[in-house]
Amino acid sequence: MKVCGFTIIRNALKFDYPVVESINSILPLCDEFVVAVGNSDDDTLELIKSINSPKIKIIETIWDDNLRVGGKVLADETNKAFDAISEDFDWCFYIQSDEIVHEKYHAEIKKQLELEANNSSIDGLLFKYKHFYGSYDYVGISRKWYRHEIRIIKNNKKIRSYRDAQGFRINNQKLKVKAIDAYIYHYGWVKHPEQQQAKQQSFNKMWHDDNWMKQNIKDVEEFDYTAIDLLEKFNESHPSVMKNRIEKMNWNFSFDPTIIRLPLKIKITHFIEKLTGYRIGEYKNYRF
Repeated sequence: MKVCGFTIIRNALKFDYPVVESINSILPLCDEFVVAVGNSDDDTLELIKSINSPKIKIIETIWDDNLRVGGKVLADETNKAFDAISEDFDWCFYIQSDEIVHEKYHAEIKKQLELEANNSSIDGLLFKYKHFYGSYDYVGISRKWYRHEIRIIKNNKKIRSYRDAQGFRINNQKLKVKAIDAYIYHYGWVKHPEQQQAKQQSFNKMWHDDNWMKQNIKDVEEFDYTAIDLLEKFNESHPSVMKNRIEKMNWNFSFDPTIIRLPLKIKITHFIEKLTGYRIGEYKNYRF
């Protein structure tokens, strides 16, 4: 059984993406790792080249900045990385540049990869998610955060990255998956407020035109982390690859998790979910 990781990245230094930590978090599970490095305004290419592993395979790409509807450019770039994986791999492990896998899940992931390698009835493996927000001490738990997503797929090139590269489709149909007991730690909303604001101003251009940007993205220097509805304190350990980054955190964020800033209707559905584990009307980008 062979596993190839893959990811895309552009302007990692400019927007403070933990892409090196992301790659290193799953590199022990991979026999090779394809990194599609887009045309950047910083030294992203040199950053990826600095990863000391013969497993790394870099392809250089040009992002089509005219694809500003639904984040389509992200899916196109993801497909470029996926298509660069050779046919002799069984599994393809996709990870975004702000996602990390805790090493405590490696054994379970490897077990499931071996167990399902020859199972033709599934297309991929489904992970659970923890979305960190504001700092490394809080995770989002409201309905705005997706709870599951596909991150490992069979090496079937009929599978395509979907919409803004959050998930995948095959012949425009949802993939059939197996849920596994492992989490992806998403750190996309944890960075200095200045870099977070710069990211918002750049990132949203992949979805919206200039008029939308003017109306919805504030022209300010720092992102306002206080505009959040519901967080929960995180009291577990972080992945070891994040140790240095966490120690260098240089901004302050605090939140009272007892405060619930939700409309009454959403507050009711939240408590139902908390009691039963069932999320009413949840969008599922996969099928069992």
